[in-house]
Amino acid sequence: MSKDLTDLQLLTELEPVVAENINRHMKMTKEWNPHDYIPWSDGKNYYALGGQDWDPEQSKLSEVAQTAMVQNLLTEDNLPSYHREIAMNFTMDGPWGWWVNRWTAEENRHGIALRDYLVVTRAIDPVELEVTRMEQVTRGFSPGQNHQGDLFAESLFDAVMYVSFQELATRVSHRNTGKACNDPVADALLGKISNDENLHMIFYRDTSAAGLDICPNQAMKSLHRVLRNFRMPGFTVPEFRRKAVIIAVGGVYDPRIHLDDVVMPVLKKWRIFEREDFTGEAAAMRDDLGLLIEELEETCEKFEVAKERRLERERKVAEKKAMKNLLVSSSS
Repeated sequence: MSKDLTDLQLLTELEPVVAENINRHMKMTKEWNPHDYIPWSDGKNYYALGGQDWDPEQSKLSEVAQTAMVQNLLTEDNLPSYHREIAMNFTMDGPWGWWVNRWTAEENRHGIALRDYLVVTRAIDPVELEVTRMEQVTRGFSPGQNHQGDLFAESLFDAVMYVSFQELATRVSHRNTGKACNDPVADALLGKISNDENLHMIFYRDTSAAGLDICPNQAMKSLHRVLRNFRMPGFTVPEFRRKAVIIAVGGVYDPRIHLDDVVMPVLKKWRIFEREDFTGEAAAMRDDLGLLIEELEETCEKFEVAKERRLERERKVAEKKAMKNLLVSSSS
């Protein structure tokens, strides 16, 4: 089919694919229980129940791990907005509607588990976390807006292709956050969450692949729009830029990871630069994606230079602090 289809036509054309992908998903998914990955024996009451409120000294996580864990959790907290968005795009009818609810149910346990872990282990300030959650969820989220508020999501293809990249990015972020925590319990928990995200990515990626075969030019236009305007759903989190820098410098999610572990694997799976069924404007957009990759490579190189400078400054500050402490201890 060379003519663009309406969203309703696309929903109908892709319905058998969605049903097939659901059947595969249910065979591949492995159920797990959030409560099994929380160290409940480490918990104790907070002030309201006669215990002790949080103190920074109680946290065993590094700044990078704390920042990444909270960023991941606050991203998961916006699930009501995500559910609304995919329900509006996919409808609640037939296999599409079944998937919307199943995906939401699986995603919901991620926020539950992350919050339980952080609060029980006293890894972060629970009061600050709740204040930020209220602000974050009140802001909501729509993949149809980038950080400047410009609309770019216009179709079903836009939505499905966006989550193909977003779910993979989230999987990578959770997996690397688990490693950064330096805690086997957190690592196991985030491993379970990242496995969920990976299966979600496969569902959306393969649904998008079918769409590329049905309407390659139309799908390419959406792909181009999504990648040229891509933002992670966590960009609405308060102080996102500062937190993103900490996470990037800490090696949890940086430009290189985004390009090599998220963008390129999906594009290669879809054989974007090998296909010969793009014509006219869509072919030009495919060529522009090649330029985008070159731009992302330049961003990676610039980031590495900036990262090294930042780490060097931090090393010097740490050395001065250690010297000062040494002088104080020796004089006393």
